[in-house]
Amino acid sequence: MRDFLRSVNRIVVKIGTSSLIHPNGKINFAGIDQLAFVLTDLRNQGKEIILVSSGAIGVGMDKLGIPERPQEIPVQQAVAAVGQSELMHIYNQRFLVYSQQTAQVLLTRDVVDFPESRKNVINTLEQLISMGIVPIINENDTVAVDEMDHTRKFGDNDELSAIVAQLMEADVLIMLSDIDGFYSDNPATNKQAILYSTISTINQTLMNQAGGEGSRFGTGGMVSKLKAAQRILEAKSAMVLANGKPPRIIFDILAGVDVGTLFKEEKHG
Repeated sequence: MRDFLRSVNRIVVKIGTSSLIHPNGKINFAGIDQLAFVLTDLRNQGKEIILVSSGAIGVGMDKLGIPERPQEIPVQQAVAAVGQSELMHIYNQRFLVYSQQTAQVLLTRDVVDFPESRKNVINTLEQLISMGIVPIINENDTVAVDEMDHTRKFGDNDELSAIVAQLMEADVLIMLSDIDGFYSDNPATNKQAILYSTISTINQTLMNQAGGEGSRFGTGGMVSKLKAAQRILEAKSAMVLANGKPPRIIFDILAGVDVGTLFKEEKHG
């Protein structure tokens, strides 16, 4: 069932905060460097790569010496503003070691909800890809709000990555998290939890099994990953959820190795 992954061309990679930030809150430079190496090597193979990266608030917390994720929205946005520029500086630095150019693209929900704006986003990303540049996308946390009648916020970068994969008609979304895939229960508390190799439909049972929130540095829990997978399945595409420590696992995924959880509709007949 995974043989098709060997021949995919357009790939969206989503990296979670937990893969960019160590548990102690410090930046995981080794992980970021390996991610830059892997994605550049895929570009050198002729693949089209789009990176959706979390981590702005986590990096901002580290830079500002803030130990706990702030609760107040203005503080979160200020920390994200500091962290986003620092994160892009690190990405630029690490990708340039491998002679790979990157570009920052910040999105809000209304940009993809309005046809003209959506077309502009697609055109920009298509142009960057055609120029051999890796777009690095994040939500524009400094202006995205989710209150009253405003719908500027995606919810989290799991959903954002699925929307980007839809917009760009990607062959696969590779979602890197801090867990090996989707389990029947929390593997940290239940040693009998089963790792699903393949999921073709998402039902309420799976949603119930998801439970829980994300890390203290990020926002995405398992429910948000299932919602992203639902969007990908509806688009007749595929998604692989796997452990992003280390990012080199992307090579295994694209070689068709049975790692992580593959979300893909079953072909009948």
